[in-house]
Amino acid sequence: MTGNPAEERLFREILLARQRIYAAASPTPLEEVGLPVNARVFLKREDISPIHAYKWRGAYNRMAQLNPDERERGVVCSSAGNHAQGVALAARRLGANAVVVMPLSTPRMKQLAVRLHGGESTEVILHGDTYTEAAEKAREIEASEGRVFVHPYDDYATMGGQGALADEAVVSGKGPFDTAYLQIGGGGMAAACACWLKRYYPSIHIVGVEGEGQASMAAAIRAGGPVTLDYVDVFCDGTAVKRAGDITYPLCAALVDEFITVSNTEVCAAIQLLWEQRRCVPEPSGAMGLAGLLQQAERFNGGRALAVICGANMDFGQLAWIARHAGIGAARRKYFRFHIEERQGSLLDLLETYLDGLNIIEFQYGKTDPSGAWPVIGVEASPPELSKLEERLTEHGVVYEDVTGEEDVEFRIIHYEADLFQHAYFITLEFPERAGALHDFLVEARNGASICYFNYAFTGEQVGRALIGFEFQSTEDRDGFRRNLRESGRSYREIDAHVVRRIL
Repeated sequence: MTGNPAEERLFREILLARQRIYAAASPTPLEEVGLPVNARVFLKREDISPIHAYKWRGAYNRMAQLNPDERERGVVCSSAGNHAQGVALAARRLGANAVVVMPLSTPRMKQLAVRLHGGESTEVILHGDTYTEAAEKAREIEASEGRVFVHPYDDYATMGGQGALADEAVVSGKGPFDTAYLQIGGGGMAAACACWLKRYYPSIHIVGVEGEGQASMAAAIRAGGPVTLDYVDVFCDGTAVKRAGDITYPLCAALVDEFITVSNTEVCAAIQLLWEQRRCVPEPSGAMGLAGLLQQAERFNGGRALAVICGANMDFGQLAWIARHAGIGAARRKYFRFHIEERQGSLLDLLETYLDGLNIIEFQYGKTDPSGAWPVIGVEASPPELSKLEERLTEHGVVYEDVTGEEDVEFRIIHYEADLFQHAYFITLEFPERAGALHDFLVEARNGASICYFNYAFTGEQVGRALIGFEFQSTEDRDGFRRNLRESGRSYREIDAHVVRRIL
């Protein structure tokens, strides 16, 4: 016994929640996964729960305790997605009716999932641009219609249901665990799981993991109470909470030993690792715990670590951004802006002399000056290889800067002065996506041609595609280049004249 009344109440709520939760669904797996850390790592797979997220546990446990009058009046909740699905599922299974208020920006997949789980028992209302605005609308409905508000985290019954996932980890027989990495949004899951885990493993170290731009619990710890953040980053939308809960704050303050923040790119790297290891694609907030574990990989000296894959309800459109940034988060991808002479063959010299053998995953260049060129080249390699590249560039006096994550590179803004292009010729080139393939083409093309525009980004396909602009001293040189290209057997397409006019 801890002697803390709030912790004891939470422990009892979890204890009572187990019967309700296990009657509604089977436990989710606890899987050991091989990772580049000196520890045995176990993942709690909440991504394969009834709604592909843990949130159904808290919603179901809270709603299973409605009395007949409350069930008749119905419930209301606000959510960006996963809690809404849990409320919808519980409403249908328990014979209640629910109103779910979601922000207008909620991914379409999550809106459809709520309607799928709730059926005719659930009404979805889209309101406001943020969770806060949706919550205010839900509270208005609570007051006007007499519905019961089902809070996503700041409620003992909700936390009790969420804590049942920690019970499953304990009874799995795969412990004891030395460290647990728990995502924090409002703090409900972290408080409940920490409460249960510490009861059975008193020496366990609990790490609370928050996303960049949304660390409301850490802010509350610093301030001595919940505070409202001015801005919340929504990349990890499942944990995008402006203010820690009044109930969850003191519990997390007492039970969580350490608070860390993970970047969006670190989360992307964790998602990629889960795909490679388990063919699992969690939503960003679902991978935050693992991202925190990987951030602290060097701290492990044996032992067992636990992380929760807490959800997998991600909009398909997010995958492209995640794929592009995973390498940055794993310190395997960097973008460099070089300063070289604006002359024929200078770009090829740079590739051959300093970047030979490295995997080039992006190329951004446009001619802006008659004497100097500033190409941006994205490189993917191991962290030691990237360090050696920078040492080699510095040693040989190559002028460059690291522009990874800078806005113009991030949004792929390629500057160029079309008035400087002489007798321009544009093509889209296809080439095998292998090391050296693009280099081979540039070797063939350097006779008589200079590159004035280059736009290429790796897409993961077997074939790479680049939009390339060449310039020539004369129309005769240009015509000769075109003849040689036709006879080369390479796969390419000339850009239509009306497109070239727009480019120029």
